[in-house]
Order: sequence, then structure tokens, then C-alpha cells
Amino acid sequence: MVSLVRALCILVLLSSLTLQAGDNLNLAISSLRHQVNIIHFATHDELFASHLDTLDNEPAIGQLQPIINDVRMFWQSQQIPLRDRSTNFDEPSTDTILSQVLGSEPALEDYLAVSNRIRYLSFASAQYDWQAISPGGWLKLGDAHRSIPKLRTRLAHLSDNSVQDLNNVVFDDALEQTVLNFQRRHGLEPDGVVGPATLRWLNTTAYQRATIIAEDFVNRSRYLASVGQRYLLINIPAYEMVLVDSDQVVLNSRVIVGKPYRKTPLLQSQISNMVLNPTWRVPRKLLKRDLLPKVGADGSYISEGKFQVYNRAGDLVVKSDQEWQDLAFGDFPYRLVQQAGESNTLGRYKFFFENSYNVYLHDTLDTELFERSDRALSSGCIRVEKIEQLANWMAANLVKDKQTWVEMQDDRNTTQWFSLHQTLPVHLVYWTSWVGKQNKLQFRTDIYKRHQKLSLELASQ
Repeated sequence: MVSLVRALCILVLLSSLTLQAGDNLNLAISSLRHQVNIIHFATHDELFASHLDTLDNEPAIGQLQPIINDVRMFWQSQQIPLRDRSTNFDEPSTDTILSQVLGSEPALEDYLAVSNRIRYLSFASAQYDWQAISPGGWLKLGDAHRSIPKLRTRLAHLSDNSVQDLNNVVFDDALEQTVLNFQRRHGLEPDGVVGPATLRWLNTTAYQRATIIAEDFVNRSRYLASVGQRYLLINIPAYEMVLVDSDQVVLNSRVIVGKPYRKTPLLQSQISNMVLNPTWRVPRKLLKRDLLPKVGADGSYISEGKFQVYNRAGDLVVKSDQEWQDLAFGDFPYRLVQQAGESNTLGRYKFFFENSYNVYLHDTLDTELFERSDRALSSGCIRVEKIEQLANWMAANLVKDKQTWVEMQDDRNTTQWFSLHQTLPVHLVYWTSWVGKQNKLQFRTDIYKRHQKLSLELASQ
């Protein structure tokens, strides 16, 4: 009897171990599939497409090791840190395979959220209808239209899932609120109206979205792996600046960036100087495109704007308003420098960092422009909404001559350069998607058409 009980206990134990081994293998396959899925959407590499096929067909343990190796090699080629950096593994077994797979995952806070969203988008791409919604006009509160049920369904599939009564053809209050949420997630003007910009994003398929989020995840993770603990970063299509110190965000601000035909460049540099009450030396291209037409319309634009005019020899030139107006239609062999003061286009602060594009960060008089959802409005330089907070942080942490800084706070007309005892790294980047608060996907318009292939697909819709 005792031997029978012992035998039964052994069978139960063996069964339990078998189930545990099977669970570990299934978890390993699932986790590995998530990693391969991200890499495949980010690269569209046929090797990882083949790995997905293998993982979808009940692979044996021996088939997993080459996939793990390729996944690790990819993340490491992107300088993305892994949960386990060791590279020497024993022969795979059900006891070790799960730890190998989990060790190959990126050691990043947003990895799990990105993985889950891409997994859902991959599923949604195959399961749901992504034909374009074509209402033939704008849709707003109170409208009744046959395309509204499809609009409701699309919003539900995109996880704006407060949509109710999917067959309702009336644009009601609940639908308006859902559209508003959708618009905010995509950086659009939150007006609750389905116009061309909102419709373009509604018609962006789940597959296209997965591609965008995967590409940006890889690019962003690779970039941030090397930025250090203190830096200033401007994400151009997000119109956003963050100041990071000791790996903590200490300031977040809206910004204005360059127009599509006067792009803000992507670059890395170091902020080396800060200017209080800057003068503005007008670039030649900007002079021809923007200022001379204004002078041609009103010759007093120069005197009222407190511009000084210099010839090629560097001599100050003085003329009447009428003479300036007449000269504006010719070659105009002069350069303009706007004096410091409350009417100066650059405002009160300018932050200089070396680059070949002659761009910098500065203040602005047109503060109402920060309320716009589309803030690609400048000639290439970056205007910062919370410029004073940034300047005060710089003064407290980096400026050498703090006494002069304090003494000049009431002076709006004297230009003063302040050197820093340590430069501040500045990064101008271009990421159009990320996972935000409450694991909500955020997308922004590709204002400079850098994702050219996807932009062409969207345009064709």
C-alpha cells in the first residue's frame, strides 16, 4: 500500500514538472514572439518574418536558440540595453529557455507597453476592416450619416473605446467626446469635428500604426541609450521640449519649430552660452522672404522695429522711410540688426549652440501661437514657451556670473552674454509616436515627410 502511495506521489510530481516545463516553454515562445514582432515591424526584415512563422507553428526547443541569438544581436546592434547582458548560455532546456528569452528583452520602462500595443495592432490588422472611411465631407455634432457607424467601429478598434451603440448613425455627444480624445492623442486641434486631418489619422491602418510605433521605439531607444543624465531634448513633430537633470524631467515646455519648407534640423550639440536681451541679426534669406516685403509696404517698418542698417563694409546707413521703401524692391545690399528691447523678435533670451544651420533656442513676442496644435511656424529656430523657467534653471545651475545675472533682471535694453561653467547637451530629434500616460498610444503628424513611404500611402488615401 505504501509503495502504491509513493508511486502515485511520484506520478503527480512528474506530471506537475511536465506541466511547469510546458508552461515555461509556452511563455518563452510568447515572449519571443513579442520581441520578433516589434523587430519585424521596425525593419520588415525577411529573417524576422521567417522567425514569426516558426514561432506560430509550435516550435521545438531546439528551434528557439537561433531566434534568441538573432533577437539579442539585433537589440545589441542598436545599443539597446538588455535585461540580461550575458551571452554564454548552456544548451537550451525547458528550465533555461524562459530565462534566456526574458534576458533578451530590452531593459526599458516602455518596452512592455509598446510590445502589448504592437501585439494588439498586429491582431487588429488581421481581424478588422480597415477600408477608408469616406463621408464625402465634414462630420460634426448633430449630423446623421451612413458612415458614422463605421466611424464608431473604427474608434473602438483604435482603443478609443468609450464608443457606444455602434450602429447609431447620429453624431451624438458621446461620439463627439470620443473624437475629441482621438484628436488629442494625435496632436490635432481638439474641435470634435471629423475633418481632413482627423480623417487621415482615422484611415491610418493598424499595420501602418504598428510600423510607426515599432520604428520609433527602436530609434528612440537607441538614441536615448547614449544621451547621459543631463540634457535638453526637443522632439520636433511633438512640438515639445524636455529638460532632464539626473535622469529626471525638471521642465517640460511647448515649442514652435520650423515650417515644412524651413525645417528645423536634426542635430546634437552643446548649449555653450546664454544671451540676455539679444540683438537679432536678420539672416539674408529671411530678409528677402519676410522682411523686405514688409518694408516695401511700409518704409517705417525699419525705424519702428528698431532695426539698424549696415552696408557691406559694416558702416551704419541712415535713410528716410520713403528711401527704404523704394530700396526694398531692388537688390538691397544691406543687412539688418534689430536692437535689444521689448519689441525684439527674439524676445529676452537666446540660447546658443554650435551648428552649421544657424539655429538656436529663443523667446518670442507671439506667445499666442503656442495655443495652436500645429506649431511648425518658424524659420528653423526653436521658440520656447517656458523660456524664462529654462533661463532661470540655467542661471541657477550653469551660469558662471550669477551676480551680474541678478543685477540685470530689470534691464531690458542691454545685451549681455553669459558663459557657462559646463555646457548643456541639446538634442533635436524626430519621433512621431510613443506610449504616453495610461498606456495610450500617442501619434503626431509627420510634418517633414520623413516617413516618406507611409506619407505617400496616406496621401493616396
